[in-house]
Amino acid sequence: MNSSSNLQQAINEKNAQMAGMMPPEVKQLLQQKAEELAARHLETNAIKLGDTAPDFTLPNALKVAVNLAKLLTHGPVVLSFYRGAWCPYCNLEVQALQQMNHKFKELGASLAAISPQTPDHTLNFVEKAKLDFEVLSDVGNQVSRRFGLTYILDPELRPIYLSFGLDIPMHNGDDSWELPFPATYLIDRQGKVRFCFVESDYRKRAEPADLLHALQTLI
Repeated sequence: MNSSSNLQQAINEKNAQMAGMMPPEVKQLLQQKAEELAARHLETNAIKLGDTAPDFTLPNALKVAVNLAKLLTHGPVVLSFYRGAWCPYCNLEVQALQQMNHKFKELGASLAAISPQTPDHTLNFVEKAKLDFEVLSDVGNQVSRRFGLTYILDPELRPIYLSFGLDIPMHNGDDSWELPFPATYLIDRQGKVRFCFVESDYRKRAEPADLLHALQTLI
């Protein structure tokens, strides 16, 4: 993804690529389960625009504790909840946020991404992607659960994920198969949510340019 391309364009290209790799019955099952998950409307339980974000402390890739309230003393915070480095759509989103991060910094904001991966897997991700922002490990999805973002991956999908080499228990250090919905928040210095994107469909993500626009309105 280059600096002139938007995230949705990259996602559309990834969708086409993934569709070409899958047998029809696998594509059909994935779509069916996505529709079933959407029909449950679990994302309506999530922290919303205008809510106060719950404070938390999580380890970063180097196992150093990072506290939301402390980050907010320096300025607004962009929080991105992602499923894990194994997820190609999460990788696209994190790359897009990395490209926008210098503009977030110019406006006094900090960026942090959160997944249920263990710190060791997070460190590999940070080094490989050359990320210059905090990437936090929410082992057990404790923070994601407080934000109302968690769900359990359908048992019928688990062997499909494993067949593609997506070993979620190995990455997360437990066998719960619990994941966060893709979600992005902009939190102002008072802890209020000023931008909110929560989506049950992992193929849909917040556009970093929209985040930037929301941040500009806080200045």
